[in-house]
Amino acid sequence: MADPRGFLTVRQRALPADRPVDVRILDWREIHAHRAGDRDALATLHQQAGRCMDCGIPFCHNGCPLGNLVPEWNDLVWRDQWADATDRLLATNNFPEFTGRLCPAPCETACVLGINQPPVTIKNVEVSIIEEAYSRGLVTPQVPRWYTGHTVAVIGSGPAGLAAAQQLTRAGHTVAVYERADKPGGLLRYGIPEFKMEKDVIDRRLALMREEGTRFHSGVEVGTDVSGVELRARYDAVVLAVGSTVPRDLDVPGRQVSGVLQAMEYLPPANRAALGEEVPGQVTATGKDVVVIGGGDTGADCLGTAIRQGARSVTQLEIMPRPSQDRPAGQPWPTYPNLFRVASAHEEGGERVYAVSTQEVLADGQGAVRALRLVDVELVDGRIAPVPGTERDLPAQLVLLAMGFTGPEQSPLLEQLGVTLTGRGTLARDDEFATDVPGVFVAGDAGRGQSLIVWAIAEGRAAARAVDAYLSGTGTSELPAPIRASTASLRL
Repeated sequence: MADPRGFLTVRQRALPADRPVDVRILDWREIHAHRAGDRDALATLHQQAGRCMDCGIPFCHNGCPLGNLVPEWNDLVWRDQWADATDRLLATNNFPEFTGRLCPAPCETACVLGINQPPVTIKNVEVSIIEEAYSRGLVTPQVPRWYTGHTVAVIGSGPAGLAAAQQLTRAGHTVAVYERADKPGGLLRYGIPEFKMEKDVIDRRLALMREEGTRFHSGVEVGTDVSGVELRARYDAVVLAVGSTVPRDLDVPGRQVSGVLQAMEYLPPANRAALGEEVPGQVTATGKDVVVIGGGDTGADCLGTAIRQGARSVTQLEIMPRPSQDRPAGQPWPTYPNLFRVASAHEEGGERVYAVSTQEVLADGQGAVRALRLVDVELVDGRIAPVPGTERDLPAQLVLLAMGFTGPEQSPLLEQLGVTLTGRGTLARDDEFATDVPGVFVAGDAGRGQSLIVWAIAEGRAAARAVDAYLSGTGTSELPAPIRASTASLRL
C-alpha cells in the first residue's frame, strides 16, 4: 500500500486546475493541463496516491472492466517509482492515455475510501503515470520476438479494434487494421472533440503500434473496396470491431426540416475544422440558438463545440428527471450510480433542462427549424407521461440529436461474411467472442452495444486472447485478458 496514514491525514481530493473557462473556450486545445514533470503537480499527485488504503479487497479492481491494478500503481507513484508504475499500468490497459482522459472512472465510484470520504483520484493518477512515462521515455514499442505466420484482419480502428490489434501483434501475428475514414482512430479521432483529447495523443500511440508491426489501411470501405470473401481468403482470422454507429432518431413531426442534425453529422466536421482542414458545407452553431437533445457525454461534446463556435445560446434537453447529487438508495456502493455530473463543457455555459420531451419541430417559411415544441414529463408507474398545460416553444436554429446509438450499421460486409444479428441488432457471438462463422470474431460495441471506452478496450483484449487461442490450434493462449474474459461475464 501507499502511505499507511494517507487517507487519515489527507481527507480531500485534489486535482490539477483546468485551463480557465474564459481562455479555453477561445481555442480547441485540451482543457486539462497535463504537466509532466511539474513539481507542484507531482507533489499533489504523490499526496493523492498516498490516500489509497490497505483495504483488503480493492473494489476498484472490480469497478474497472480491465481489472486495473490500481492499488499497486498508486503505491509505486507514492514511492516515485515511475518505471514500475508504468509497467503495472500497462499490464492491464493498452491505452491509459485514452481512458485517463475519457473514461467516467467507475473505479472511483467503487473505491473503498469512497464509502465515507471522497474517493482516491484514480483517473488523474492514471493519466499522470502515462504522461510521465512518455516524457521519461518509458513507453517503447514491444516488438514480438517471433512470428507465428498467421494473419489477422481487424475491421475498425476504435479502442476495441486497436486493443485487439495491439495484443495480436505482440503475440506474433501479422495484423492489418482497416478503417474507412482517412485516418485511424474511429470515433476517438473525429467523434471526440479536441478539447477533450487532442489528436496527437492518438497519433503518438499509433506510431508505436506501427513500430511494433501493426499495419493500417485507411480510407478502405470493407465490404465495398474489399469484400468479406476476400478478407476470409486473405486472412486466417477476422475481428469485427465496427462499433455501434446507427444513431437513435427523433420520431416527431417536422424531424426532416433543415437544421436538425445527428450529433455525428455535426461533431466530425467540427473536429476536422478545428484541426485546420477545409470542410465544405459545414454546419456551425455561430450566432444560433442551439438545442441539444440528449443529456449524456455526446450531448456535452455538442454543447462545448457549439460554445467554441460562437453559439448565441445552447440548451441541452434530457427526458429523464435530474439525478441526485448523492447516491440513490437503490444504487449502493460499489455500484456505478446515476448522479448529477458536471462535464467540463457544462462549466463553460449553456442551460440543462430535465424531464422534458420534444413534441414537434417547428419550421420557418424557408423550411428551416425555428423552434421546438416541448412539454414537461413525469414518471407515472415507471412510464414517461406528459404534464398537461406545460407545452411551450423553445427557439432553435440548430438542433443536435445526441440520444445514443442502437447498433452497428447493416453494411454489405455483414451479409458477405454471413454473420447473424441478435434481437438487439448487435452482432451475435458466443462466450469466446466468436460468431457462428469460423474464424470471425466480434469485439466492442458491435457485439456489446453502446458502452464505455474502458469496456471497448477490455473486449478488444479478451477477443484477442480468443483469436490467439483459435489460431494456436490448441485452444490456449498466453495473452493476458481482463478479469472478465468472456462475453457472458462482460455483460454483468
